[in-house]
Amino acid sequence: MQGIEVPTIPNRLFFRIGDVAGLADVEPYVLRFWETEFSQLSPKKTSSGQRQYRRKDVELVLEIKRLLYDEGYTIAGARKVLRDRSKPKRRPVQARGQSELPFAPKLESAPPALSSIRQELNNILSLLAKH
Repeated sequence: MQGIEVPTIPNRLFFRIGDVAGLADVEPYVLRFWETEFSQLSPKKTSSGQRQYRRKDVELVLEIKRLLYDEGYTIAGARKVLRDRSKPKRRPVQARGQSELPFAPKLESAPPALSSIRQELNNILSLLAKH
């Protein structure tokens, strides 16, 4: 597969639908349709009802086009790819029975107040692990 040319996005705050359509090389009605299919694509509207796309909207339009036209995804498939990318990565859950927080620093000379707080937190964690 040959390299796909990505258009340079001008350095502007807002873009009209015609500008975005030109950058993405699609018709404006395609953008309006994509707005109904991809919840992430929701340009603001002016008081007169004109769409104002921000740079992140334009980047998303280009990504949607790449997924649909170049990668061959269906709309549902592209929607899933975008949704999966936007999910925050979860940290692994601590296994039961571990008594210390994985991110707690090991302080050799912690002040007594911090040591007491740390011990209390470890006790709470142990109680939670039992239930």
